Amino acid sequence: MHPDIVSALADAGITRTFAIQELTLPLALAGNDLIGQARTGTGKTLGFGVPMLQRVTPPAEGGDGVPQALVVVPTRELCVQVARDLGAAGTTRGIRVQAIYGGRAFEPQIEALRNGVEVVVGTPGRLLDLAQRGDLILGKVKALVLDEADEMLDLGFLPDIERVLAMVPEKRQTMLFSATMPGPIVTLSRTFMTQPTHIRAHGNDEGSTVPQTTQFIYRAHNLDKPELLSRVLQSRDRGLVMVFCRTKRTAQKVADELVDRGFAAAAVHGDLGQGAREQALRAFRSGKVDVLVATDVAARGIDVTGVSHVVNYQCPEDEKTYVHRIGRTGRAGSTGVAVTLVDWDDIPRWQLINKALDLGFDDPPETYSTSPWVYTDLDVPEGAKGRLPRSQRTREGLEAETLEDLGETGKRNRPAGRGDARGPAERRDTGGEESTGGGKSRPRRRTRRSGGTDAAGDTAEGAAPTATDASAEGGSAKPRRRRRRRGGAGRGGPGAESTGAENSGADAAS
Repeated sequence: MHPDIVSALADAGITRTFAIQELTLPLALAGNDLIGQARTGTGKTLGFGVPMLQRVTPPAEGGDGVPQALVVVPTRELCVQVARDLGAAGTTRGIRVQAIYGGRAFEPQIEALRNGVEVVVGTPGRLLDLAQRGDLILGKVKALVLDEADEMLDLGFLPDIERVLAMVPEKRQTMLFSATMPGPIVTLSRTFMTQPTHIRAHGNDEGSTVPQTTQFIYRAHNLDKPELLSRVLQSRDRGLVMVFCRTKRTAQKVADELVDRGFAAAAVHGDLGQGAREQALRAFRSGKVDVLVATDVAARGIDVTGVSHVVNYQCPEDEKTYVHRIGRTGRAGSTGVAVTLVDWDDIPRWQLINKALDLGFDDPPETYSTSPWVYTDLDVPEGAKGRLPRSQRTREGLEAETLEDLGETGKRNRPAGRGDARGPAERRDTGGEESTGGGKSRPRRRTRRSGGTDAAGDTAEGAAPTATDASAEGGSAKPRRRRRRRGGAGRGGPGAESTGAENSGADAAS
């Protein structure tokens, strides 16, 4: 290996290889195509990252700043993490790594590409956007990596991946890495690889889950899950906790519920703007919040030191999702605990997962927040209730983490606070939320008018003047349409005057 890369890794405390790295490095350094498969948390990023950094030419050695290596990942959060890890490994050698992903402004990413980069890590949509605009040049890519390859080659991403493959040179090194690699995906991958070697860092007789992770499966009623989760979060000596939900609405609802119960919790899901998602992850990494409630957007590849527990609040869709979810704990040789709450409706789904992974939990015990084995299994204090005692509320919370202005595209930054659990349709109905400069979101008011009419969005600040206001000011403002009131009061009648004064506040006072 190049001594500068070895030095940079040593500075980060990395001095020995994991099994997947030991097996893949000789082949990858020789330029061979390969498919790397290993359990979550066993160092796959550096398994492809180190050979990739070895192959590229930095500016000091004659590099021209056109990307020479490309890593494609399924989620924005994983994109940021992989770019950070590769950047740290290549810093001593002067290798520039750039993350390219959606949800934030184009301009800084375009500027970085124009200044020159050697390695690009990106999500498919934004990569294609910049490549089609001519801002991202892929004609000199010597190494291509698909991280979480089984997800990247699934039907949702496959058309975009095929378009990316058409833009990179045919003569290149291609590497695929993932914890789960179903047979059909391996067969598909061979169509665009050259004699790839499939490397599995664990034997066929070993399970896909990490043996250091202790698993508990409980059959739990949906209405009792918040109470049960509150007990789990009071386990002795627990560190950070990740709670996984199937839907965005449930994730936000659970996060809000936990905050109400005194826990320092934050949510990460697709309905939040990118700034709010990154704010929550930063707060989680720094310990300002110790419970991260997420959809499966965070189940793949996210590596946060100190995650001691993973809770599947809702049963995963399939065995692959289960493996990736509980892989957020028990990483890099440390121990972890995974708790899965299976509702009655999800028992058939769970039994398929259990059979596929041969876990041995065919019939989960019927469990409630008062069940004695919850306290003994998870080492929960006997007196623990559904709310965190005030003496234990020591975390700063999500508000202590700054919300960056990313120049977001398409979505507004909405902090993961209370009241964000509404779906897109509901936000359209109520006019959404207005983003204020400090990262705080101000919900638009709904006020009940006399006569039973519900008016939405009539805030005192910045409200449009009414017809009465306009006439008082000489009629210069465009009159605002008003609904017909009960009792025959028209727009020009006394009812309109009183409503106008009430709604426009400062305007009427002036």
